[in-house]
Amino acid sequence: MTADLQYSDTEEALRDSVRRLFADRLPADVVVKAYESDAPDFSQVWRTLAAALGLAALLIPESLGGAGASEREAAVVCEEVGRAVAPVPFLSSAIIATAVLLRAGDTELLPQLAEGATTAALAVGLSATHPRPSATVGPDGAVSDRVTTVAGATDADVLIVPADGADGVELYAVRSDSPGVTVTPALALDMTRPLADLEFTDALGRRVGSGDGGDAVQAALLTGAALLASEQLGVAQWCLQTTLTYVKERRQFGRQIGSYQAIKHRLADLWLEVSSAGAAARYAADTAARGDADAEIAAHLAASYCGDVAVRAAEECIQLHGGIGMTWEYPAHLYLKRAKADQLALGNGYHHRARLAELVGLAPSSFGGNRR
Repeated sequence: MTADLQYSDTEEALRDSVRRLFADRLPADVVVKAYESDAPDFSQVWRTLAAALGLAALLIPESLGGAGASEREAAVVCEEVGRAVAPVPFLSSAIIATAVLLRAGDTELLPQLAEGATTAALAVGLSATHPRPSATVGPDGAVSDRVTTVAGATDADVLIVPADGADGVELYAVRSDSPGVTVTPALALDMTRPLADLEFTDALGRRVGSGDGGDAVQAALLTGAALLASEQLGVAQWCLQTTLTYVKERRQFGRQIGSYQAIKHRLADLWLEVSSAGAAARYAADTAARGDADAEIAAHLAASYCGDVAVRAAEECIQLHGGIGMTWEYPAHLYLKRAKADQLALGNGYHHRARLAELVGLAPSSFGGNRR
């Protein structure tokens, strides 16, 4: 089956619903308050997205109460999350945690996630690519562990903890409000995606699925990286479109600044990069949805490219806006912070390029990867 990079009518309708919700509930002057000491509670926006719109159920089969959709539809939501810099745990709960539970064969927690009443997070650091389980589990299911910089943990009702068991990696579901669980907010560059450090001290957990959970964790992180590229695309598209609008309106020396050749060239280069990122992100989502043999290659390709493009687009957005782009009131800094944080999430560009080189039969040292 050939790749389809076009958006269907259903996907465009989904995009419209999500964009209207974010425009109504998460304008830039509200999102920027995430950086204040008395940050507002955005949980109701997430509940609306997850339950009222049913988007927490996208990747969950209909037999478990889900929508039975695919990574293509989830990627559209990710694009809009990036475009709005939305402070919602869609990536951590509806994608990564859901993918772990699906791969592990869970049938108890997934229906709860599908309803949108429960939110979950995988207890793995956001920058992790090959996490080594450090949790210990007693005979009664008491989990002890310490994990740092976990995304979505402050919003999660359930934490999925990988543990090193006798038959490989085992997964345990632990309620975040259980005795012995401590969730401590951690300092993060992007406060619209809060991180937290987790401490488990003989916290009662339930075994999730069977077999080696290590494969489930790796598969979920790969899915997360593939769809994170779509979020990065959304960030880059907002930056490009906003900058284009600005340079057409801003005048200096009696001319629109967008009429100057130097600015035209910079924006033309950026347009080409963002368009290429769109193709890479869409291909990653499409191959993941179809279970294509190229899915892993496409995921690493998109992750390695889209992260850099999002950062470049955000930097150009600030630079070409001039002084206003440097102000706290203008939302450009929100996009730069999200772009930089996403660039390091689920593996940096060097990691993805190195893995991509292995998959296509090249030695990592032969392609000149950038380690930043």
